[in-house]
Formats: sequence, C-alpha cells, structure tokens
Amino acid sequence: MPPMKLKQSPSPQTLAASQDARLLARETLRISANLASAPAAPAVTSAPEDRNVGIVDEQFVDSSLRLICCEEINGRRWNYVVDNGGNGRGGSGSLRAVCGQTPQAPVDELMSFIRSYVVPEGFPDSVTPSYVPYMSWRALKHFFGGAMGVFTTQTLLNSVGVSRSQSAPGAVAINWILKDGAGRVGKMLFARQGKKFDYDLKQLRLAGDLIMELGAGVELATAAVPHLFLPMACAANVAKNVAAVTSTSTRTPIYKAFAKGENIGDVTAKGECVGNIADLLGTGLSIMISKRNPSLVTTFALLSCGYVLSSYQEVKSVVLHTLNRARFAVAIDSFLKTGRVPTLQEGNMKENVFCFPWLQDKPIVLGSRFKDAFQDAGSYLSIEPLFQKERYLVTYNPSKGKVYALLKDQAKSDDILKAAFHAHMLLHFIASSNGSETFPRKQQGYDSSNPMPSTADLAAHIAESCKMVSTSYGLFKSKAAEQGWTMSESLLNPGRARLVLTG
Repeated sequence: MPPMKLKQSPSPQTLAASQDARLLARETLRISANLASAPAAPAVTSAPEDRNVGIVDEQFVDSSLRLICCEEINGRRWNYVVDNGGNGRGGSGSLRAVCGQTPQAPVDELMSFIRSYVVPEGFPDSVTPSYVPYMSWRALKHFFGGAMGVFTTQTLLNSVGVSRSQSAPGAVAINWILKDGAGRVGKMLFARQGKKFDYDLKQLRLAGDLIMELGAGVELATAAVPHLFLPMACAANVAKNVAAVTSTSTRTPIYKAFAKGENIGDVTAKGECVGNIADLLGTGLSIMISKRNPSLVTTFALLSCGYVLSSYQEVKSVVLHTLNRARFAVAIDSFLKTGRVPTLQEGNMKENVFCFPWLQDKPIVLGSRFKDAFQDAGSYLSIEPLFQKERYLVTYNPSKGKVYALLKDQAKSDDILKAAFHAHMLLHFIASSNGSETFPRKQQGYDSSNPMPSTADLAAHIAESCKMVSTSYGLFKSKAAEQGWTMSESLLNPGRARLVLTG
C-alpha cells in the first residue's frame, strides 16, 4: 500500500482519550499492520466516535482480553471482559467492565433526570396521546393556583387581626408559603418512586401513613422550640405531602380491587365519603377532649397508636389478585414446602407489608447487574450453557449471600416470573444444603462451620434447580391460576439491567 495510506491511520495521541491507553495503542498497531496488507478500510476514515465504538467491539479479538458478555442498563452498554493471559477460553482472570458508549452530554443527563420526575416510565408508549395536553393544562392550572395562594394567605392573616400597615403579615405569609413550598418539593421528589406504587402498593401505603405520623410529631414538637418553627414546619410539611402522594397514588388500585364491574368511580366516591365522615367525627371528638386540657404528649401517643394500628389492618384487609415480590414469596414458599399454592385470601394475609421496596437486605435480586452477580468469569462460564434456551440466568454469589437473577434483553413478563421462580428454587436448594429451612437474610460471608461452596458445587446446585424448574414451573402456574392468581401480569419490579449475549 502507498505510504499515503498509512498516514491515515489514527495516531496514539488521538486514541489516548479512551479509557485504557495501553490497550488502544496496541490496537492501533494491529490496525496499522492490517492496513499495510489490505485495501483501505472504512474504519480508518470514520468519525472519532465511530472508531472508538469499533475498537471497543473488536479490541478483545487478538489480545489477552476476552469479551464475556454485554449488558444494557438505562440506555448505556457495558462490555465485561476478562484478562486470561492468552489462555483461550479460560476464565481465571478478574472481570472488568468497559463502557461501550461515550458518556451522555450534561444537557442530556439533565433532561433524563427531569423526565424521571415528570413523565411515567416508558413514556410515550406507556400512556395515551391525550396524556400530554391534559398534563399541560393541569400544570398551567396549578401555576395560577400557586400564584393566587400567596395573596389569599396574606388576606387570611390580615383577617385574623394582623394590621396591614405592619411588616408582620408579609413575613408570616412568606414563612407559611415557604412551609407549603417545601411540602410540594417533598411531594415531587417522592413521586419519582414511579412504578413502585403499582409494584409494592400495600408496603408504600403503610410507609406513607408512618411518615404522616412522623410529620405530625414534628409539628407537635414546634411548641417546645418555637424559634425553630420554620425549619421544623417545613420538615413536617414535607413528610405530610410525601404521605399525601402515597395515599393518592395507591388509592385507585385499591378501590379497583374492590370493584366487580365498571363501577370504580362509584366505589371511589363512596370510599372518600366514608373517610370524610370519619375525619369529621374524629375532629369533633378531639375538640371535646381538648376542652379538658389533657396531656398533649399522652393524647398524641394514644391517637398515634390507634392511627398506625388502623393503617396496618387497613392494608392487610386488601385482597389483590396480582403477584408482587412479597406475595410471590408467600406463594412459592408454600409450593416448595407443601406442594400447594395459597388462596388469594391466605396469600394476601401472609404478605409482609413491612418489606419496603427501598430496603436492600433481600436474599434474591431480580434483574441485577452482571458485576454484582459474578465474582469472576469462571463462575459465569460454568453455568451459561445451562441457560442457553432461557431468557434469564440464575446464580448465587457466596461473598454476598444472595441469589441473583439476570434477565436477557428478550425477557418478557413470563420470563421474569420464571426467573423469580428459579431464583427461589435455587435459594431453597442452597438453604437445604446448609442444613437450615430458612435462608439467612443477612449474610456477608461464611464462617468455619458454614464453608464457602466451590464453583463446582454451585454449578451442581444450579443444574439441579434447572431440572426441577423445567418440571415444576408449569405445575406452579396452573395451581396458582386455579386459586385465582393473575399469572399474565406480574408486578415483581425487576431491575433495568439486561444481558446482551455475544454468542
């Protein structure tokens, strides 16, 4: 090839901006050698961004690095590679994650952050076309309403005896508006929970009521430290608005579970009427009690206990037909121990409503990242053939004491349900091999009496679980359907990471 062609090859300085300068320099030499013995390659004259992506995809072919698999999460792609010292398919080296895309621009990251708060997940495919104009006009309505609130608050304060000529009304009104504004900010931030209001409806409803009581307690504490009124009132209002978001977001699904026909509007209206009547009766009772000057702390403690107990019994009485993680755990535990699936009433009564979605101490992680599930490439390569026909993988990480279910990019709702079933099956096998009926919720490692299993032992457990799942998953689905559980729709709330296998 003429020398002029060789001058078109990228220089090491151009590729130094990539994550691993040493590997990219080696790749540059290889590309230059190829150019010297072949016709001009399009990759040489491509844009820097395209050239970088091509190198990320090819840089493991003729080097000591081997590409294990790819992963996509939140629109970004990660390549997992292993440095095996040129030992072919060996997996003894440590895993590394290489980003296969250039980072998003700050403006794009900011827009993604804003979208996570103001539009539903999956927008626009997850809503009807009328959603955008409705929310636009709704936002405009609230804009004018918020502006009017400033003047109405000042007017109310003047009406209770504060003179217009004094500077106090404006200051008090501003403090009051700041308190309400802080509450609205808290409501907006908590709204990012998104689909968790559908997945963990009962858990979030109970959490909202507990937060409501916390806010009421902070309001009560302002009497002891009046000079801290504004920050404490803001904190209390944030808590109460968070509770209001939770109550509003979970109200419709709960009423929907009660309605047998197209009467969801009627059921909702009557339910709100019952709540308002009870609220008025409670207000009247508190006025009568307050005239006797009771102990404020004692009265508040008694009323709070009644509120929390009623809230707990309220969510426990709801019977839902779908399977979220808590109800699925009840169903699969009963199936593995007794061979039967609990009824709707039994499954909902046994559901753990204190299993809040933000808690990380869970023995099963559904839709996890590759780097969390596998310690080395060998553990992945030993089980990957077992799941070639499945749209998921299931493994166990001994160092973290958790079972991980990784979903492939083609996974559908039934695949997610099957992955969760398989994860519980594997957890059952590991717990049985450890000589315990229940698996520890928190396990950072193994002591001498509970040795860490080898890769071969884990592969054997996983292979055994695969055989059991192939014969028992269909039976579990049929028995669950007989009991009235909705199997076509699962609310298991998997993570967003998806494996893109390289074959």
